[in-house]
Amino acid sequence: MKGIEVFQELAPLLADEAVVLANGFISRECFQVLDRPGNFYMIGSMGLASSIGLGVALAQPERRTLIFDGDGNVLMAMGTLAMIAACAPKNLIHIVIDNEVYESTGSQRTISNVVPLESVALSCGYRQALRVTQRDALKSAYESLCQAEGPGFLLVKVEPGFDPATGRVTHTPEEIRNRFMNSLKV
Repeated sequence: MKGIEVFQELAPLLADEAVVLANGFISRECFQVLDRPGNFYMIGSMGLASSIGLGVALAQPERRTLIFDGDGNVLMAMGTLAMIAACAPKNLIHIVIDNEVYESTGSQRTISNVVPLESVALSCGYRQALRVTQRDALKSAYESLCQAEGPGFLLVKVEPGFDPATGRVTHTPEEIRNRFMNSLKV
């Protein structure tokens, strides 16, 4: 499974969730599959999608918040896993697309092949943590976390292979912020 397939599988399931996307290819792939005002695309700021997602989940407890992260992002800001678990937002699902490389910067290896990030999340105190390795299991794993009390963690193992023809997010940082903030208004 490729990273873009995660978005192809899960995008049709989205409604009014707040979605915070890690920088690099994760934002670019989601933008290609489903651009919507409720998506907050990180432009730079590696490792901070989970911090922003936590803030959104705490500020909007009645709205489900999704964080789409990469293994490199999580490894860079691993302390945020503990903060998410300590704050325990019931409305948060943290989805990590794990390709075992820093693909945006040249495919240098991460250490996620020997550090099971879903186990780390459980150890920190996430209520549920699942691992998916096949596309056909992705939807049911996601739905299972949606039905459970969060925070939930979904590790999706994918192979490297970003399509370089995938364009960049064309919104300016200000447009991303404004669209996202307007989507959060009740």
